[in-house]
Amino acid sequence: MANVSDLIEKDINEYLAQHEKKEMLRFLTCGSVDDGKSTLIGRLLYDSKMVYEDQLDKIKNTSKLSSGAEKEDGFDPAILAELMDGLEEEREQGITIDVAYRFFSTAKRKFIIADTPGHIQYTRNMATGASTADLAIILIDARDDHGVMEQTKRHSFIASLLGIKHVLVAVNKMDLVDYSEDRFEEIKRDYLDFSNRLDIPDLHFIPISALLGDNIVDRSENTPWYNGSTLMDFLETVNIGSDRNFTDFRMPVQLVIRPDINFRGFAGTIASGIVRVGDEIMTLPSRKKSKIKEIVTQDGNLEEACVPMSIVLTMEDEIDCSRGDMIVKPQNLPKTEQKFDAMMVWMTDEAMVPGKQYLFKQTTKTVPGVIKTLQYEVDVNTMHSQPAPSLGLNQIGRVNIELSQQIAFDRYRSNKSTGAFIVIDRITNGTVAAGMILDKRTSENTGAWWDESPASETLTREISKVTAEERTARYGQKPVTILFTGLPGAGKTTTAYGVERSLFDLGRSASVIDGQNVRMGLNRDLNFSTDGRSENMRRVAEVSRLMNRAGMISLISLVSPREIDRSRAAEVVGTENFIVIHLSAPAELCATRNESAKQRGPDEIQESLFEYESPENADLVLDTENTPAADCVAKVIEFLEGREII
Repeated sequence: MANVSDLIEKDINEYLAQHEKKEMLRFLTCGSVDDGKSTLIGRLLYDSKMVYEDQLDKIKNTSKLSSGAEKEDGFDPAILAELMDGLEEEREQGITIDVAYRFFSTAKRKFIIADTPGHIQYTRNMATGASTADLAIILIDARDDHGVMEQTKRHSFIASLLGIKHVLVAVNKMDLVDYSEDRFEEIKRDYLDFSNRLDIPDLHFIPISALLGDNIVDRSENTPWYNGSTLMDFLETVNIGSDRNFTDFRMPVQLVIRPDINFRGFAGTIASGIVRVGDEIMTLPSRKKSKIKEIVTQDGNLEEACVPMSIVLTMEDEIDCSRGDMIVKPQNLPKTEQKFDAMMVWMTDEAMVPGKQYLFKQTTKTVPGVIKTLQYEVDVNTMHSQPAPSLGLNQIGRVNIELSQQIAFDRYRSNKSTGAFIVIDRITNGTVAAGMILDKRTSENTGAWWDESPASETLTREISKVTAEERTARYGQKPVTILFTGLPGAGKTTTAYGVERSLFDLGRSASVIDGQNVRMGLNRDLNFSTDGRSENMRRVAEVSRLMNRAGMISLISLVSPREIDRSRAAEVVGTENFIVIHLSAPAELCATRNESAKQRGPDEIQESLFEYESPENADLVLDTENTPAADCVAKVIEFLEGREII
């Protein structure tokens, strides 16, 4: 390469050891056609001295200077895009068709770049590149007749669907608008108006010129009004350490290794979580239990392993386990269902056919199934849902899926690896769609509350002039929503108000939303049916989202008996800001405690107790039968301090 560490010449082994320890960031560039994605990556590689010398010589020799183009080191900088356009057809047309991957590293980090196409007909390739990315760079052409385009919105929506938490909007070609701050701010406002309806928790904007190198590696003198970091600085410092799921251990089995009668191991890549020698595990779907005997790798045995390591596990017992099964921990299980809802991106010219048999591949398991119904299609321009008979190429919608057998999965927002799947045509064996699991299938009536479009097409969300960072600094807390859930009489309200008092005494800002209070006012039109409870949870979640945006901690005290409603509430608030605390107590004890339940009669009490679904992955469980109320409150405060929320 044009620039390498001096350590390579002195001690290659030490250089490789240091290189191996660097954190890896996977990112993609996307946006509308000709917004400068390939040029940006070429510039990034060139300015950071990460272009191989033979590549550099080749583009210098083949460069044809356009009229008026300024030479840079003897070649036209516009030719930098050819560093990424590897297909002959791409170079001939001057466009990106396939996803091009490049690796490079700096002193701080290793990077894998996915350069994705901007043309609408190749949107499926963009989704492929985004599926493994930690961060997305969305380029926007700053010229007056460009800005936020339909494909910009489509790529942003797909990035949000795929759970990419970090998005950098690079407003490109600033040199063609005289580095206008007004134009930059106008594009920023336009994008925020649209993206406010997406789930993008970490969003940043940088004015750049990929062609001339402004704010790519070095700060530009042409934008004195911009005080933020350069693109390279941002890539080297963005925090992705907390993005991976280290809580829920999941390892899909890829291969059973049995070289002789003395060894039987299960090979796979850890999708999430941590596993240690001696841990109790369970295999799904057989539900057989054993303990980890060895963690075997190519470099020797380990005492523990974590996501995303590829390992071989051996067990203390002979258990039934084969390719497609999943190894988990018995106290932390994924869902095991045949039916579920999913958001799906259709990726082929032949339209989706509801009721047709497809193959569904999720982790290492492939099973037949059908797309039962299409609930709605999403208009990427307005983000409104609309009825549709089918999905065509590049269209996105919510579907109900029914498989021929159960699979083990998590919601995509909780676990990208176990919550994603692809759809395969049984005849052509081609991939026709990619999907993100939302949750198990629900009734049409219940789902309608949560998926309802705005009452008017003219409605848009207004954006506060006070940022979340400013509110956090003012209140000294992270605004979150805490759901206290449990049977009637489990102690939810007592604990919630106790936590509110403690937070107030600590100088924090929090408020309780109590189930009985909202049913006496905001939700007095709702009954206690399944649909009524679901809508009750939805309205409370919407109120909590507003409280969080105001910088407050929302303390919800609700029975919320169904897991699906709690999951949907988390999506409304934002899964990263939603905490579930389960107050656990025997049903008989709860029935004797709860005065409101007594007034409803014994039949209704038993019905509500029978319907309650205990949270499968609560953030905190409080045993209110054996733990005094004051101690429960103290445990919640300790939990919030441990999470650095207060």
